Amino acid sequence: MLTESTRQAEQAVSRTKVDAGDYFIGIVREGQTLRILDLEGNQAADTLFYSAADPAERYSAMDTIREQGNLYLTTGSVLRSSENRPMLEIVADTCGRHDTLGGACATESNTVRYDLEKRCMHACRDSWMLAIAEHPEYGISKRDIGHNINFFMNVPVTEEGGLTFEDGISAPGKYVELTALMDVVVLISNCPQLNNPCNGYNPTPIELLVWDNE
Repeated sequence: MLTESTRQAEQAVSRTKVDAGDYFIGIVREGQTLRILDLEGNQAADTLFYSAADPAERYSAMDTIREQGNLYLTTGSVLRSSENRPMLEIVADTCGRHDTLGGACATESNTVRYDLEKRCMHACRDSWMLAIAEHPEYGISKRDIGHNINFFMNVPVTEEGGLTFEDGISAPGKYVELTALMDVVVLISNCPQLNNPCNGYNPTPIELLVWDNE
């Protein structure tokens, strides 16, 4: 469901540009609202959420999909944790649909999906591994990397139950906003994928904006 936000960028308490292929890790406090902004369009932001109090509790695709009865995320979707607790709610969305099933690119999947020579191409899992290695203060380890959300990514489910990676449905300036329902660690890989159309074969930057509780 397309819903525009009334929040003004100049009133944000923080603004962070994340280049294509780079990562972001940080805490969004309960009551704060995070906007993920697709600056140039057709970008995919591979995102994981963790309870800041205990990173063993993390975003659960299974619980989220079951409770909302929908594979895709948009305004009104509540992201639920592995303890089936509400973590964040999508409160504005100008894109309209975000993927919960496609997963994140890795060197192994690049090899299987594309070609052996693609193995060494940078991938989202590499970005996450680098993020948690460079920021041990968040207490996240390799075992905590699980199902992710692909914001702005278009992954239709076929009638046979398969997945296809299609051209993105986002555009320059599209965004999604999420209000935190607990203190959460946000871990984003701004996807560097060049081998399928999720990024229009041209990865581009995103911007992250955070507002305090109104």
